[in-house]
Amino acid sequence: MSIELLDCTLRDGAYINGSDFGVPAMKGIIRHLQDANAEIIECGWLKDAPHREGSSYFHVPSDLEAYLLEKKASAVYVAMIDYNRYDDSVLPQYDGKSLDAVRVVFPHGKHEEGIAVGERIRRKGYKVFFQAANTLAYSDEDLAALAAAMNRVKPAAVSIVDTFGAMYEDDLERIFTVLDCGLDAPVKIGFHAHNNQQLAFSLSAKFVRLALEKNRNAIVDATLCGMGRGAGNATTELVASYLNRRYHKNYDMNEILDAIDMYMTGFQEKYTWGYSTPYFIAGLYQCHVNNIAYLQKNHRTNARDMSNIIASLSQAERRQYDYDLLEKCYMENQNRIVDDGDALKALKDSFAGRTVLLLAPGKSTITEKDKIFSFIKKENPVVIAVNAVNREYDCDFLCFINSVRYQYAEEAYGNDLAGKKKILLSNIKTAGDGDEIIVNFNSVIKRGWEHFDNAVICCLRLLNKLDVPDVALAGFDGFKTAYNESYADPSLPTLNPEGKWGELNEEIKDMFRDFVLAAKAKMHIEFVTGSIFAACLECLGA
Repeated sequence: MSIELLDCTLRDGAYINGSDFGVPAMKGIIRHLQDANAEIIECGWLKDAPHREGSSYFHVPSDLEAYLLEKKASAVYVAMIDYNRYDDSVLPQYDGKSLDAVRVVFPHGKHEEGIAVGERIRRKGYKVFFQAANTLAYSDEDLAALAAAMNRVKPAAVSIVDTFGAMYEDDLERIFTVLDCGLDAPVKIGFHAHNNQQLAFSLSAKFVRLALEKNRNAIVDATLCGMGRGAGNATTELVASYLNRRYHKNYDMNEILDAIDMYMTGFQEKYTWGYSTPYFIAGLYQCHVNNIAYLQKNHRTNARDMSNIIASLSQAERRQYDYDLLEKCYMENQNRIVDDGDALKALKDSFAGRTVLLLAPGKSTITEKDKIFSFIKKENPVVIAVNAVNREYDCDFLCFINSVRYQYAEEAYGNDLAGKKKILLSNIKTAGDGDEIIVNFNSVIKRGWEHFDNAVICCLRLLNKLDVPDVALAGFDGFKTAYNESYADPSLPTLNPEGKWGELNEEIKDMFRDFVLAAKAKMHIEFVTGSIFAACLECLGA
């Protein structure tokens, strides 16, 4: 029996960089994998579009030839197609110059359609591999039917795919056992793991042990540095090292490490992939990663709300990605409409005739304390701490926009919160305790920006709604490149995990300008401490 390593960096990694690896990286990755003795190299996708130089999307196999410096006879070169997204009629007869095989991926319930595509491709001389996406959804009866159908066409391999990174060892063992019993001996079984639950490598090792126990020829998928959509995949370097040390394989680790040093480090600096809490949630609920990506990009949804939103979908809905449905579920989760008429009246009475000082969480509330204390002594404002507790100041109100920040404040500064009046948006709570004032979330946000729920901007909108004529800002500094340089409390939970501080600053500037233009006729704003946003007032004449 044999265990083969299939590296799919150029195919699965295309989800991360849009297939734009560049000519040097594509040539170099393929060459290093060849020289490392990887048995199967997946070079990208076949797509219904002309090939662009440096892209791992190919239209026909000849597009690949420019990236094969010296095709190695001992390696198999493959590309993947979605069973219903590639016109295989354009595929020429196999000529041995580039692609040797095509991997056909199909969803649960569509194996007959996938097989029909694969059969047409095989008649043109290519080896055919099948990928049964979301294999965890298959019952034992489904798996037996899949094996029987595969035996009719005798592909090179059929792969188990943990699409949502939701499998545990017993799941993999069940699926492997049924397929092994049903598939004819010459058909290899493959495994493609995703790392949503930090189990991709562990499951790959388990798969190898199962194959050896059953004397079944097998293929293990992996990518350099685990590069792949969402939580990423099993890593080529770990799998290759494991197979070398435990099963006497002969992968050249120096070649693999050279590929990482020369080509992958740059992608790691530019793009993000790998295990994260949101992608754990995808694995937990067997959920398509596009749903997670949507909630992250469009709403910066925190983990608890993300979990609740995904849990509200049916299992079938989770496995697809219907963005209109997801938006509806998000709004239902966030809206939590409350009658805040009495709350708004009470706040308006509290602020009547007084200046309001908003203490944002920025570090200048520590470094420029003298300015702030001087302003407080002179103006006697209503002092509102925004989205964070600041022990340096005696605040009249604490205003929280984000549930994670509120939970952090309760846990880290519980005594400071006790007895303080707190303004909470309805996305945090719909019913307040005696010292909590609940305001409707939707009344203080304005969509159109990725970070539309910036805490200071939301507080300004609330104050404008309450007809507060004079507002002062302190600690609204702007983000530094290092997170702990931006905040008075360096342990404050981050709301921008990708670290794109410059882009966030520009977006906040745009939101601030938008607010100032809308409110300048009825609200005067001044900065007590230094801020990159102060220039917006000057340029707008506010």
